[in-house]
Amino acid sequence: MSVSPGLLALIEENAPYWTAEAEVFRAYWRWDGRTQETDQLWLARQSYKEFWDGFVSPFEQLRAAFDKIDRGIGRHEALDFAKTLHEEFAHYVAFADAYEALTPEGEAPIDPEKLRVDGDWPENRVLVEMRAEHKRTHGELGQRAHQFTEGGYCTLYAEGMTLAGRGGVDDLIAKACTRVYEDEFGHMLKGIVGLDERETRPDEWAALTAMTVAQMQQRIHMRNAQFSFPVEGEALVELLSGACPPTPFDWEKAGLEPPA
Repeated sequence: MSVSPGLLALIEENAPYWTAEAEVFRAYWRWDGRTQETDQLWLARQSYKEFWDGFVSPFEQLRAAFDKIDRGIGRHEALDFAKTLHEEFAHYVAFADAYEALTPEGEAPIDPEKLRVDGDWPENRVLVEMRAEHKRTHGELGQRAHQFTEGGYCTLYAEGMTLAGRGGVDDLIAKACTRVYEDEFGHMLKGIVGLDERETRPDEWAALTAMTVAQMQQRIHMRNAQFSFPVEGEALVELLSGACPPTPFDWEKAGLEPPA
């Protein structure tokens, strides 16, 4: 299957921001401000995202479908909901387990309700609201923009996997990221490749580009805050500028013919 010029241009515009998000993680791994407390903070926040931003939606979809299976909702569609539900909960478990491995004796463990109250943070809420506004304003096109940026090309998980072999908490993080990577890479590719499933006008590609770049820039703010701001000043401005080298897109894994 070949890729359309519109999708190719969209990928090219966003690929430098995938690199920028990855650089936030690399900066954190080498940052002298990294502590057990900052590790616990970002792991708790990731657990929040995996549960409340990831698990809840397919849970609600499957619950809504329950009485309609084979009576309006196909069993295979319901099976997809169930499969995604299992994957998303497994992702929450992976990061919650890593968090609890760092929890001092006597400290209360995290749980979904505690995360609902305390787990979110301002930069993540800005991203959530930006996506919601894009969907309110642009409808289905805004939803497609959200799906495109949802995984950020899985940079968190890919970079976390590189910590394997360093010992201690880094190996725990690498294990969690490895557990999640393949599932999320598949979800992310669906959000990208799926953009070519319908006819898209040039003005719609332009709108998708504007929305996805804005969302990716906010993802960088969100990730930087999640990791206690390891990138500041001119270095952060550089990441937000789109000047980073682009992250190569895996055409083969996406089932697409690479552009000539």
